[in-house]
Amino acid sequence: MNETTPSRLYLSPPHMSGREQDYLQEAFATNWIAPLGPHVDRFERELAGYVGIGGAAAVSSGTAAIHLALRLLGTTRGDTVLCSSFTFIASANPIVYEGAEPVFIDSEPQSWNMCPDALERALSDAEREGRLPKAVIVVNLYGQSARMDRIIPLCERYGVPVIEDAAESLGSTYQGQASGTFGTFGIYSFNGNKIITTSGGGMLVGQDEQALEQARFLATQARDAAPHYQHSQVGYNYRMSNLLAGVGRAQLAVLDERVAARRAVFERYVRLLAGLPGISFMPELPDSRSNRWLTVIRLNPAESGGVTAADVLSALSDANIEARPVWKPLHLQPVFAGTAYYPHAAGRSFCEELFADGLCLPSGSAMSETEQERVAAVIRAVFARAAQTV
Repeated sequence: MNETTPSRLYLSPPHMSGREQDYLQEAFATNWIAPLGPHVDRFERELAGYVGIGGAAAVSSGTAAIHLALRLLGTTRGDTVLCSSFTFIASANPIVYEGAEPVFIDSEPQSWNMCPDALERALSDAEREGRLPKAVIVVNLYGQSARMDRIIPLCERYGVPVIEDAAESLGSTYQGQASGTFGTFGIYSFNGNKIITTSGGGMLVGQDEQALEQARFLATQARDAAPHYQHSQVGYNYRMSNLLAGVGRAQLAVLDERVAARRAVFERYVRLLAGLPGISFMPELPDSRSNRWLTVIRLNPAESGGVTAADVLSALSDANIEARPVWKPLHLQPVFAGTAYYPHAAGRSFCEELFADGLCLPSGSAMSETEQERVAAVIRAVFARAAQTV
């Protein structure tokens, strides 16, 4: 990189609170370096208290938490599990781990998350075929909750439990309730790019403490209560380390500040990009509060003078700014070719529309106004060039 190259702007870099070192030093001073320990126990209690749920189990990743939830619900080979299509592949991979089959559900324009109408068609068909799914995995994308007031009653009507994948929506609320607390189990992720991070880690939450204790058992290699190492079932090495839990505790303490910062980033983008034709932003449902983990825009070439999401992505990359397309729908992924899929409506797959024209902008909670102005200037330049060619 030469001296004239501007510094790299990342999509969603970690943002430390300054207290992480205190907890890490405490762990070293007490020699709690091995997996588990006091920070793990406290992180679980503090996270459960923050979201207002019965309990939590700290694990190595959000993916591990989803896998454990499916195990707890008895998912096995030959079962089906309904899952949002518009999401990262980690939402669905654990279905395959257990030998079950995913059935993908489209998004809706109101929330960009699971379409209740498509879900209802899928459940109705499954009931008619005598093969109700073992679970429904609902994803709260980019910080925005799905319409849980429709989805939960619908699943209850068919007797199907909900796993709420809130990996991207910790700190968000829907109708006054914390995202991740609506289903039988909720999932959070603390990956390095999330709103708070433990570098890598996740949390399984729920009201059933006995089920969570079983999750902890499975996550520690399912070791039986015996003086020697004895195992009566297959388990996993999924528990979070005491060191990472210490980082998580420091991060959780500033979560509200991080949400406020991400929402401020979103509002600044709205102002900075105002007036550019064909740009729209991910909506926020009424009576909800998104953590705005990422600011996501859509570009309509028919209104933007031909400017596409790919054009903006390329210009930002040339300016050393990281941006990304939105998630590629899982029903379009080669690994899931031929998998059943329920679109938003006949002849309309909404998540495919989002994939065609959606773009995630740099949204870190430590992002300065000057850095955002730099992003906006690049985007405005793309539109200016397009206008000159018309």
